[in-house]
Amino acid sequence: MKQFIYLTALMLVLALPGLQAQNNIVDEIVWVVGDEAILKSEVEAYRLQALQEGQKFSGDPYCVIPEQLAVQKLFLHQAELDSIIVTDNDVIANVDRNINHMINVLGSREKMEEYFGKPLSKIREEQREYARNEQTIHLMKQTLLKGQSVTPAEVRAYYKSLPSDSIAIIPAEIEVEIITLEPKIPEAEIEAIKERLREFTERVNNGEKFSTLAVLYSEHRATAKFGGETGFYGKGELLPEFAATAFSLTDPTKVSRIVETDDGFHIIQLIEKRGDRVNCRHILLKPRVSATERNEAMMRLDSIADFIRKGKFSFGDAAMMYSQDKNTRKNGGLMFNSNTGTSHFQLEELPQEVSKVVYSMNLGEISAPFSMLNPDNDKEICAIVRVKNRTKAHKATVEEDFLKLKDIVLQKKQEKLIQEWIVNKQKEIYVRIDEKWRNCDFQYPGWIK
Repeated sequence: MKQFIYLTALMLVLALPGLQAQNNIVDEIVWVVGDEAILKSEVEAYRLQALQEGQKFSGDPYCVIPEQLAVQKLFLHQAELDSIIVTDNDVIANVDRNINHMINVLGSREKMEEYFGKPLSKIREEQREYARNEQTIHLMKQTLLKGQSVTPAEVRAYYKSLPSDSIAIIPAEIEVEIITLEPKIPEAEIEAIKERLREFTERVNNGEKFSTLAVLYSEHRATAKFGGETGFYGKGELLPEFAATAFSLTDPTKVSRIVETDDGFHIIQLIEKRGDRVNCRHILLKPRVSATERNEAMMRLDSIADFIRKGKFSFGDAAMMYSQDKNTRKNGGLMFNSNTGTSHFQLEELPQEVSKVVYSMNLGEISAPFSMLNPDNDKEICAIVRVKNRTKAHKATVEEDFLKLKDIVLQKKQEKLIQEWIVNKQKEIYVRIDEKWRNCDFQYPGWIK
């Protein structure tokens, strides 16, 4: 959700010139914060874009929008005073990620250029300043909040202060342990995959477009519809085997050797290198699991589950000995929720196949073996799961939900600190608001001195 909001704001900024031109807005300075101006056309463009997207404001948009922009300028001014610097490499990496994401959202590079009414080079140039400001504000806030913590006494005091009808309802949650096995892929299947990729390479060498073959045959869903184009990435953002080959390419007309990664088998074609980042096309093919190999993995998991039920070893010990899931094996099979950084899941947060299996299971129960797609690479795997813990929906209590309450208290404490900082910063920076834009119920009244 956070990424969607950020993308919406970014698309709004990139669309500003077009919106201004469409509505023939005459510029005038409506606010000045420090030595930075806020223009009427800028505010109007934000308002129009928000209307197009159905965004609601908590008050008069001609008050809310310029105040939001003014707060941003407070952080940027302080960051300059504190010499907080965002590196060019960080900005470029951020811009590349956002460009890639916008292309995915809008469908293609061409559709993105049509949407904004400008070429990719111009979009990239305009986004650079926006990305730098966003990252600078983020670092400034981190600096202000550094060292913030919450004591158990503060958590208890917060909980006691809540009216009974205001205590949060904690939804039902579950902790799940998992053991996975990857069915062995027959050598004949691997060789067949490689032969198809060699055929694609030969077709490209004979004049066919790599991008056309990627659209028709690549099994990497995120890039196939874009002709296999990945967008710009640094080495650390790509699978190691893929990165090593992609960064070694020098001739955009050539096709790489066959590369094996956790996702499957690839061939790669260079599009462009830019500093320490590369953009390329690839075709991915994934070997298929045979029924025989799948059944063998299921039978092995069934035996492991039987040994656990008979007490020969614990589920955690079995996970560390046998599981091929690198994300959970060292944790004794315990699954972790990347959204919360804990082992607690709501059912809808689990992989769909796991959620279906554990829905009706009892505490401590071990499932029958089942097959699923690995969420990381869409490979077929076989698994058994155990319900380690399950809690029903309930009103929060300090005893059961201390960590959740601690997060709430910390967030409130941080919000208060930021608000107090803004109020104090208002007192020391020059602010001028045009007379026609002053009649507002501002969130921070100190703008008008």
